[in-house]
Amino acid sequence: MTSAGTLSTRNYFVDEAGDGTLFGGKGRVIIGSEGCSRFFILGFVDIPDLAGLGRELAELRATLLADPYFAAVPSMQADQHKTALAFHAKDDLAEVRREVFSLLRRYTSIRFFAVVKDKRAVLDYISSRNEREPGYRYEPNELYDHLVRRLFKNMLHKEDAYNIYFAKRGKSDRTAALQAALEAARQRFRERWGKASRAAIQVTATTPPAEPGLQVADYFLWALQRLYERGEDRYLAYLWPQCRLVQDVDDTRQTRYGVYYTQKKPLTAATLADRPEKVPPGI
Repeated sequence: MTSAGTLSTRNYFVDEAGDGTLFGGKGRVIIGSEGCSRFFILGFVDIPDLAGLGRELAELRATLLADPYFAAVPSMQADQHKTALAFHAKDDLAEVRREVFSLLRRYTSIRFFAVVKDKRAVLDYISSRNEREPGYRYEPNELYDHLVRRLFKNMLHKEDAYNIYFAKRGKSDRTAALQAALEAARQRFRERWGKASRAAIQVTATTPPAEPGLQVADYFLWALQRLYERGEDRYLAYLWPQCRLVQDVDDTRQTRYGVYYTQKKPLTAATLADRPEKVPPGI
């Protein structure tokens, strides 16, 4: 409880960059090929002033849509279901992204957390497991849920309640599966530290137009993905003051559990320059 006697609640907004796809037609490995990412990244933002940020994002989008400079831009047309409905870094023009990045940087209370998985390690894990269990078949949701457990292991024990908003993935309702993954994360924390949490966890699958927090998560994840997939770190560097933890779980140069990047250990293109090409198996 807070000093005022009200419940303390955190709102987390979860999104992804890349995908869990490993195989194309006839079982061909397509990791890192055109249209298939090499990394899968899951992350979330904690936004204390959600109302203020949501209002400013809406006002910024309205201003940009009313600007004659963007009048003929396809992504700014309502029937395209892109920037006209919500900010999405991949679809937004560079000029639009610059405005959104500037706005996000002003909200210094935002906290960003992410976990990065090298899909080649997943491929090695699958090969190893198939040797033991010939009937095993990989499903991308397996990787997603694993990263949920890892991402939230230490994030669900300080408050009285948590509202966790996930970006919808496809048509299936995975709310129950995500709830189970979050409970597993909390159980792991309890087993390791001996601290139990009875905080209520509310899981909601929604969309960026409905929840501005998901638009924020998308921008942070896009910046992180540009570094891992393309070696460009200027976007992440711009937002790094709000990045609290990025776990690179397959970079085992120093520890078996990977590298944790924080404010004291910034993540840059230079720090990834010697990242090993050969990765350990596992998900």
